[in-house]
Amino acid sequence: MTYQPGERVALEHTSDPHTLLRPGDEGTVRHYNPDQQVLEVNWDSGSRLSMLLEAGDRVRRIPADKTGDPGWEQVLDGLRIAGAAAGRDAAVWWAQNVIGGRATGDGREVARQVLAGIDDVDPPVIDGLPAADRYILAEDRHRYAEHAPQGAPTWEDLTARQRDQTRWAWCDGFDNAAEAEVARQCRIVLHPHGDDRDISHLAPDRVRPGGPGVFGGDWAWAPNGDGQMRIPVGFVGTLVDTWNGWAVFTCTRQVAEAIVAEQRDARDRYRQQLAAEGISGQRQDRMVDEAMARLWFDGDVIVADETRVHDDPDATERISPNSDGRYVVMGRAWTWLPVHPYDCDRIAGDIPDPPSPASTPATATKGAADA
Repeated sequence: MTYQPGERVALEHTSDPHTLLRPGDEGTVRHYNPDQQVLEVNWDSGSRLSMLLEAGDRVRRIPADKTGDPGWEQVLDGLRIAGAAAGRDAAVWWAQNVIGGRATGDGREVARQVLAGIDDVDPPVIDGLPAADRYILAEDRHRYAEHAPQGAPTWEDLTARQRDQTRWAWCDGFDNAAEAEVARQCRIVLHPHGDDRDISHLAPDRVRPGGPGVFGGDWAWAPNGDGQMRIPVGFVGTLVDTWNGWAVFTCTRQVAEAIVAEQRDARDRYRQQLAAEGISGQRQDRMVDEAMARLWFDGDVIVADETRVHDDPDATERISPNSDGRYVVMGRAWTWLPVHPYDCDRIAGDIPDPPSPASTPATATKGAADA
């Protein structure tokens, strides 16, 4: 079975214990990787949780007798989504060449100029950004065949005006996403708190065992007021291991307290969402406990109660600090991953400076352990 961008699906099952999605929730397919069986979905609730079909996640297509053949706007939406994916990819390559590893000169100064130019709609800056070529017609048929949703009219059945509309939809998706991603990449180059410290060593692809990083939950991404996907809090720690591809990190008591507090806040946000839907009382309590663990401190020990999450009366863990007073909070249990500090609205813990070029490997490792 395959999926096309723009198709509508409904959730049947996911093993992710932290998502707020529930069976029956609907969304629009963003991308499908058939080799890894990963289905990326823009859920109507705002979640962007991907479905790991090989791991047991299940969705169903919304049946044709409910939606009928896709309307023309849904067809164009599929092209816009595909164009947006291409635009983001182009912006990442642009960033590498202009402000990233392949650039020469001061990338941070260029990033400031580009952000100012985007804000001011400065033509020289805008013209230098990745843009779709709206006058190359040879790709139109191929893009339509690849990205139009199932049940859409064939290319041969489209009018000349409709064919033009598919091109402009793809190009609009490309240009809007490329500009947004360029701005995001520029802000990543700059420090999230407004100063000029180099934080490139904290980029997720540069975090190594024994080294510092900023970590967030794979479940934690949420749209902000501008529709951008953000992480409310990133947690500073030291990567010590990986587990099924996820990060295991140690952190200070201060950061552990922030993790416990954020879990409490996440539960409160879900409780408020349920209350807005008219769900209260014991049913509300049960749904919150089934969706998210309870965390609290018992002296120096963190207690993690997931008895209702896993429907297992023994699913309670006590997390003690190690000999250095550091904690591994739900490592090998929750899907943590390194995230870029810019993608976080707030950072818990002190962001470490990059290691000195003159540091020996042993010195660098010790500095990381103290992060």
